[in-house]
Amino acid sequence: MAIFVDANTKVIVQGLTGGQGKFHGLRNRAYGTKVVGGVTPGKGGQDVEGIPVFDSVADAVKATGADASFVAVPPKAAPAAILEAAAAGVRFIVCITEGVPAQDEARVYATLKRDFPATRLLGPNCPGIISPGKCNIGITAGEIAQPPTTGGKNVGIVSRSGTLTYQALFELKQRGIGVTTCVGIGGDPVPGTSFVDCLAEFQKDPETSAILMIGEIGGSAEEEAAEFIKANVTKPMSAYIAGVTAPAGKKMGHAGAIVSGGKGTAQGKMDSLRAAGVKIGANPTEAGELMAQIIASL
Repeated sequence: MAIFVDANTKVIVQGLTGGQGKFHGLRNRAYGTKVVGGVTPGKGGQDVEGIPVFDSVADAVKATGADASFVAVPPKAAPAAILEAAAAGVRFIVCITEGVPAQDEARVYATLKRDFPATRLLGPNCPGIISPGKCNIGITAGEIAQPPTTGGKNVGIVSRSGTLTYQALFELKQRGIGVTTCVGIGGDPVPGTSFVDCLAEFQKDPETSAILMIGEIGGSAEEEAAEFIKANVTKPMSAYIAGVTAPAGKKMGHAGAIVSGGKGTAQGKMDSLRAAGVKIGANPTEAGELMAQIIASL
């Protein structure tokens, strides 16, 4: 089984008439995702290559029955777009937008938890989610993802890094290992979905036999994941932590990837995960090799 999204997920694209929304929305549809509508205020009644456009998310949901949204709008518009989707009853929102201020992220996260607890946000600043062969929402290239094998041993992937999300997928595909779902949670300081959220779902998923996790420097998400793994995850895991050589106090890549006060170091994260029983790779390829060994042993 897939987690969060599957072949029955109906998706609208907020910002479908924009350059990025159209490009990736059409790619998602070409992959086989049920992209049932788009939303751009003032452009209701138009269409993008056969996909109807609506003025509001509420209108789109009413007309299409959509239960997921792909937010591809500029940083200033992203918070309002996310909350509009939640208010319309959308259960799963993927926001790829980079550059949303941390204060806005925190406000949106708190509002969702308080007012829309049934809605899950993935992102902002993330590559999205793909359940190979079923549904792809976001900017991940579907051709690098190996669909799961029915009755076989398949892997769930969760990653903070967009680029390394792609590499993790391809490392497993090269080895013929199927993936149930790959979730890119994004590297911003206040992500809507955490490692722990994904690990809990993969642990419950009967089709996921093992879990591959990609972390990076900054924050405490990996350490929190390690504590959760110790107490709750029985499935075997491999992981890679990016940023071993990053200097302290300097932001590296993602807004959340900064080491400060001696906390958030790659070594500290690796030590925590290793203590929780996770096999740690020195690079993404080695993490993939370790996962191949795990799958072969199951």
